[in-house]
Amino acid sequence: MNDLLTEAVRAHGGLDRWRELITVRATIVSRGDLFTIKGMPQDPAPREMTVSLHEEYASLQPFGAPDQRTSFTPDHVAIEKLDGRVVSERHDPRTSFDGHELATAWDPLDRAYFNGYALWTYLTTPFFLTLPGFAVQEIEPWQEGDEKWRGLRATFPPEIASHSTVQDFYFGHDHLLRRHDYHVDVAGGFAAAQYVYDTVDVDGIRLPTKRRAYRRDTEHRAIREQLMVSIDISDVRYSTM
Repeated sequence: MNDLLTEAVRAHGGLDRWRELITVRATIVSRGDLFTIKGMPQDPAPREMTVSLHEEYASLQPFGAPDQRTSFTPDHVAIEKLDGRVVSERHDPRTSFDGHELATAWDPLDRAYFNGYALWTYLTTPFFLTLPGFAVQEIEPWQEGDEKWRGLRATFPPEIASHSTVQDFYFGHDHLLRRHDYHVDVAGGFAAAQYVYDTVDVDGIRLPTKRRAYRRDTEHRAIREQLMVSIDISDVRYSTM
């Protein structure tokens, strides 16, 4: 692995511990301007997110109704009842965003797809960067106030769904994640800078519990007046089964 990635993985709990774990469940509360722009304003109710750690799968419940959840993989997204009955589904869901701009409205399956790949990415960083097919390289550091954060650029393989093919991750002196930059291709490709805070240790894995994604200007600075997505994470539980 790249030296910076090696240090970041170690700081977040290490590959040995990560490989012992199978899934993570967490309570999330999300909000932000993006959902309003997309015609799907987010209420403040807490929801449970379930993510597979070694393959790209995610599920959120409730979704749309108290007895419904989502089921996400890169090539399929569904809204289903808790007993597994499918309410609606879409194969090859990425193609539904062709031609979308920032103001293009989403339908519930679009929202479920975005939520699935985004939370899978966030809850498995930086470990997913060690999966086959990822190319990583160290880039110029980012100066944030009086701190200098080392940067890692990742190119995603086509089989992994995420915001954009190329994404940048910045780490503090302790090698913990501080910032995550990307373009939101499913929303017109706007540039985002996501800051992360309040890292906790759960079962030997360290992860941030607050994420704030802002639009990013041409100088790569966050536009603080445009908070696109806010996520608070709590009650994190890892499973070995």
